[in-house]
Amino acid sequence: MKIIAQNKKAKHDYFIEETYEAGLVLQGTEVKSLRLGKCSIKESYVQIKQHEAWLVGSTIALYSHGNRLNHEEQRPRKLLLHKREIKRLEMEVKTKRVNLIPTKIYFNKGKVKIELGVGKGKKKYDKRQDEAKKSAEKKLRQEDY
Repeated sequence: MKIIAQNKKAKHDYFIEETYEAGLVLQGTEVKSLRLGKCSIKESYVQIKQHEAWLVGSTIALYSHGNRLNHEEQRPRKLLLHKREIKRLEMEVKTKRVNLIPTKIYFNKGKVKIELGVGKGKKKYDKRQDEAKKSAEKKLRQEDY
């Protein structure tokens, strides 16, 4: 498994409860650009429209050797999930008020996959508590040495 891009800020901004693996519908030059590692998912999110899941806001850089058939950098990309998974995610978004956040894009057996996190947004005080825990753990580790 080769990781292309990670959204490290997702775990900082959200309580990730579940993760799902989905495929991506891509054009030829997008795959070539991903193989070079030119992708960003920091500002992206997943939207469900008409019983289909879409990745919105992700950037896949233009392929350097592409011609006039090169892809758009920030187009919405369709996600490949089972129908029951999409229905379940749609219900969770509507009832539990959770967000669908892409956490990483990677190659798995030659196919581009994306890991989706289902999570609730953290408040400022939650983030402060997490920072306090991390600093306390860091101090304990330093004292042990």
